[in-house]
Amino acid sequence: MSGFNSLAPKTKNLIVAGGLTGFVFGVYFYTMRAVGGTDELQVAIDKFEGQRRKQEAEEALPSKA
Repeated sequence: MSGFNSLAPKTKNLIVAGGLTGFVFGVYFYTMRAVGGTDELQVAIDKFEGQRRKQEAEEALPSKA
């Protein structure tokens, strides 16, 4: 720790800023990976849109009656 105290203030600030930036990016990417694995809402939206497209396609066909 005594080596850190002998550094110039600007250098100390850069080291601290780099550490904080690395921590923030690490937490961000960890969270995105953890949450992105099971996106139940997106699955439900995709299923709903698929059913809607199928229904619209059936309605677009002329009736045979």
